[in-house]
Amino acid sequence: MPRYRALFRTPEFTPLFLTGAAHTAAQTVAGLGLATLVFRATGSPFLSALALFGPSLAQLLGATTLLSAADRLPPRAAISGIALFFALGTAVLAIPALPTWAVFVILLAEGLAASLGGGVRYGLLNEILPREEYLLGRSVMNMATGAFQIGGFATGGLLVALLSPRGTVLAGAGLYLAAALTARLGLGSRSPRAAGRPSAAETWRTNGRLLSVPARRRAYLALWVPNGLIVGCESLFVPYAPEHAGLLFACGALGMLAGDTAVGRFVPARLRDRIRFPLQALLAAPFLLFALNPGLPLALVLVTVSAVGYGASLLHQERLMTLVPENLSGHALGLHTSGMLALQGASASLAGTLAQYTSPRTSMVLLALASLTVTFLLARAEGKGAGSRECSAVEA
Repeated sequence: MPRYRALFRTPEFTPLFLTGAAHTAAQTVAGLGLATLVFRATGSPFLSALALFGPSLAQLLGATTLLSAADRLPPRAAISGIALFFALGTAVLAIPALPTWAVFVILLAEGLAASLGGGVRYGLLNEILPREEYLLGRSVMNMATGAFQIGGFATGGLLVALLSPRGTVLAGAGLYLAAALTARLGLGSRSPRAAGRPSAAETWRTNGRLLSVPARRRAYLALWVPNGLIVGCESLFVPYAPEHAGLLFACGALGMLAGDTAVGRFVPARLRDRIRFPLQALLAAPFLLFALNPGLPLALVLVTVSAVGYGASLLHQERLMTLVPENLSGHALGLHTSGMLALQGASASLAGTLAQYTSPRTSMVLLALASLTVTFLLARAEGKGAGSRECSAVEA
């Protein structure tokens, strides 16, 4: 069984890990500060949720226009350049009296850049590590995401209380700058994984090729929809408990960290396929209990248990990578990341809209029911497709 120590001895893994960790910390700190800033200025749960997760909506546009560049750009230059762009854009978001419409224009631009960044980063991870070690490597990256989300949301909540939401956004900009420097100084110079000029037409062609196999379509839907709906639930933490939102986010990150650790390190290969969908169902089930209007202690437990189910994403990613040609790994993983984040943004918007007309907890329950339904339908379709020729179809 591959071990963590061996991963960190692999050239370039450590700087890639640190770059992703700094990016995550920046995203959580700046996002919480900005969501709080928008909520205080507008009093709108919808705009607050959109400020935190809205940039993800732009991923859908990026996935249909920019994604072919994920395998056609030098990875070090792309990763460091995108982080620098985030640093500058986030610093602008901290300008006093910036109009709300300008805030969302900047978030749109950041979301477009992020749609490319995920494909470049995880395509490089697939290039650095042997395929049999990808699950463990992605698990470690996800664990870093969970750990730095915990630290980021806790630090962000502290900065909002002790400093100001605007100062918290500036702290996030500084962390993005640290990510850019880490990538530029720590990663080696590599050639693009694929030849040719990136274009919207090439992005469309490759997306169509990736989605042409039913087994891959199911893998993408499993990675995008159930998780995205639960992120919609999480996007309402600020209006649900304005004074304790950072704590709820931190508990969610802790649960995700526990799930990724268990799946990446301890679940044997023979069990992985069996537990993919049951583990994903765990994401939604605890949120059904929000119908009882739980107090803060129980809400923290429910959020933590729910987030353990995010570990199922690792298993769906492993399944996807067995179905994807090597030279399309960056594009395939970018499509996964962009689609996932786009669904998260759409779900946050839907959650905010429902909360406007009902309540945050009612919106959470409705989205959790939808997530469970989609998980059940995908598991049923997977069972019907098992053993058929399309399940192992990977074109050369």
